[in-house]
Amino acid sequence: MSSPSTTSIQHDPRRARKAVISASMGNILEWYDIIVYSFMAPVISGLFFPNEDPAVALITTYLGVGVSYLIRPVGAVVLGSYSDRHGRKAALTLTIGLMTVGVAVIAFSPTYATIGIFAPVLLMLGRLIQGFSAGGEFGTATTFMTENAQERKAYYASWQVATQGGAMMLAGLTGWIIFGLVDTALIEAWVWRVPFILGILIGPIGLWIRAHMDDTPEFAAATEREHSPVRAVFGQHFGRVLTAAMCVGLATMSVYLITYLPSFAMKLGLPDWSGYVGALLAGIVALTLSPVIGSWADRVGQTRIMLGAAVIGIVVIIPLLLLIIHTRSTVVLLLTEVVVGTLMASYFAPLPSLMTQMFPVQVRTSGMALSYNIGVTAMGSFAPAILAAWVSVTLLAPALYYILIGVISIIGLLIARRVYDQP
Repeated sequence: MSSPSTTSIQHDPRRARKAVISASMGNILEWYDIIVYSFMAPVISGLFFPNEDPAVALITTYLGVGVSYLIRPVGAVVLGSYSDRHGRKAALTLTIGLMTVGVAVIAFSPTYATIGIFAPVLLMLGRLIQGFSAGGEFGTATTFMTENAQERKAYYASWQVATQGGAMMLAGLTGWIIFGLVDTALIEAWVWRVPFILGILIGPIGLWIRAHMDDTPEFAAATEREHSPVRAVFGQHFGRVLTAAMCVGLATMSVYLITYLPSFAMKLGLPDWSGYVGALLAGIVALTLSPVIGSWADRVGQTRIMLGAAVIGIVVIIPLLLLIIHTRSTVVLLLTEVVVGTLMASYFAPLPSLMTQMFPVQVRTSGMALSYNIGVTAMGSFAPAILAAWVSVTLLAPALYYILIGVISIIGLLIARRVYDQP
């Protein structure tokens, strides 16, 4: 299997910047909706999963996050293969269209009081559509960014993470406004739908932008097409898939720790709005810091930065959580969110470019999509539900789970560095 020489393709900074904007729209929509769903879980639980025990209803609602991930590997196989056979642009247009449909289903779903058991069924249908679409989004969008940039690949790929920070910032701002300014009865009546309706608006903008982009020069220059990219990935690159999936763990856990902290804050008796302001701050940190870390990774290599961030995170996470628990201070909570956001950006920003380097162009999207979605499904999908259940046993549950995933990711990074010669 041969790959085109990337050195023969001239670097075009303007094209690379347009690719970042085009790919980022779907990424913002994907992560905005995931984060908003987690933020609105305390409200959605009562409207769609009525139960005498609020904790059980909340856990059930968080399972909706996990359900959407169960279909992600299917989306990764179908959409990743479609991208490797028909082009990155075609796959990106399809994924953002499906995402928009999924968020619309959630935004306009009748509640349990209106249609009974069909309400949670409809809600889960929306989550499944989004999960299928998101299964192909990360691999395709990241590949689109890096293949349009023949220089500074880690920098351009880091915008995949920066836009997740932007989505977190937008979702945190929305949650802060709603829970800080709006009456609870009004939120439960209709205001909870507003963040999802805002998410719908991102879809048409992204579709228009992506429709006006050409496919990547690296994909166009490839002289061969893999007839069955998924079969090739499993047959020839399965070790790389598992290694990359292990590396994904701490990145996705960092996101879910940030999105879980608003519920954790409520459990500790802190103001309802405090966790959302914290997520807003964490999003700002990730948005601004990720490109800086990406540029740094272009100079010193990805794994060196990621290993440092992982080790620091494992060391500080328990002391940070103990501070929140014992002080019950909003300021401490906000500072913790900023620290976690910094660690997330430092670890996550170099990850997309690391993953693109692990697979040849003919199977790159399939390999990345499978790796990413196996990683997030195995280690991140049910994290909110696990934390909601485990925290009733020990308030240190979020820190303990973070450490467990961090160890797995460090092992993955060491394998990538020593076995697959990643920088």
